[in-house]
Amino acid sequence: MSAPADDSAPDSEGAATMKPKLLILSFSPIASDARVLKQIDLFARDYDVTTCGYGPAPAGVSEHVPVPDEFAIWRYSRRDVVLRRWQRAYWGNAAIASARRDLAGRRFDVVLADDVDAVGLALALEPARGVHADLHEYSPRQHEEMLRFRLFVRPFIEWMCRRFVARAASWTTVSGGLAREYERVFGFRPEVVTNAAPYRELEPSEVHEPRRLVHSGAALRNRHLGTLIDGVLASRSGATLDLYLTPNDVAYLEELRAAAAASGGRVILHDPVPYAELAGTLARYDVGVHILPPVNFNNRWALPNKIFDYVQARLGVVVGPSPEMADYVTRYGVGTVTDDFTAESLTRLVDGLDETSVAAYKRASQQHARELSSEAQVQIWKRAVDAIAGR
Repeated sequence: MSAPADDSAPDSEGAATMKPKLLILSFSPIASDARVLKQIDLFARDYDVTTCGYGPAPAGVSEHVPVPDEFAIWRYSRRDVVLRRWQRAYWGNAAIASARRDLAGRRFDVVLADDVDAVGLALALEPARGVHADLHEYSPRQHEEMLRFRLFVRPFIEWMCRRFVARAASWTTVSGGLAREYERVFGFRPEVVTNAAPYRELEPSEVHEPRRLVHSGAALRNRHLGTLIDGVLASRSGATLDLYLTPNDVAYLEELRAAAAASGGRVILHDPVPYAELAGTLARYDVGVHILPPVNFNNRWALPNKIFDYVQARLGVVVGPSPEMADYVTRYGVGTVTDDFTAESLTRLVDGLDETSVAAYKRASQQHARELSSEAQVQIWKRAVDAIAGR
């Protein structure tokens, strides 16, 4: 646990002014969680920030309270969840119990709780001013394509939303579709803070011949990344595809690796790069691509960080007809949208990516890069937390 820093600063008359104490609570590896790191950067100047979550202390905080890595947040008692003993399931979770024990006796003015699982604990800590809930997904339908999730997990998460999340002082989430569903089902309407990337000073690269496509993100089976491989390989244009994937599902990653190895060099699978290096890495390509089939509610309404990463890298952007992604791509002119979520549709689009259109998409990304950066988006968090703190 890191030592606390001096939390006072002189005011205009020379007296010591105490900063409000803010806990950022996230059951994620905070030092590599891009969304939470933006929250830390935003609040570190005006608040005495403590973090609680997995992994080492992130830079810029007064103190970090670690949650042991072996206490995975998703490991709720199966028996308690199935029998709908939800109170017991929640407080018996090893990660929540560990954080509750290590945070006991500490006083905070505000807690910023990242995602549904953290909100109950945030309320139990009884911060002097209140809790802001930042909801990274529409959690009750996150894996609704799975029967056991619909039967057992969804009712538990809905209980957390009614019991805890609805009692927060304010809320944010990542897209308009998710915000509307939270309001429709639970009666509270989050503001939207997109997963926009920090602004980068870059110039668009020259368009390559053949076109160089790229995708960065998680190796998850429900993202159907094989569609990208099949769509590019069927193209007559000779276009290539590079994948930068995190090993979320190791077995699936190996399947993708085998497909890339059989592509004759047109598909290359890379290890992920640190987030600070991502924009510069992506900038070597022409088009960022993300075709996300709507196998669940969150996929349908997704507006992921990779869309904004591609813009900051000054790429063109190709997406499937997902409403939120398609709206951004067409509204700002940074790319184009496939007819559907199939490999055949991607192939037709890739065959039509001529030099003129790709150069125009890259110029549009350059034109709108600052507007679509995170700097404006994070001020929504600032206003919400400042309002709770009474600043």
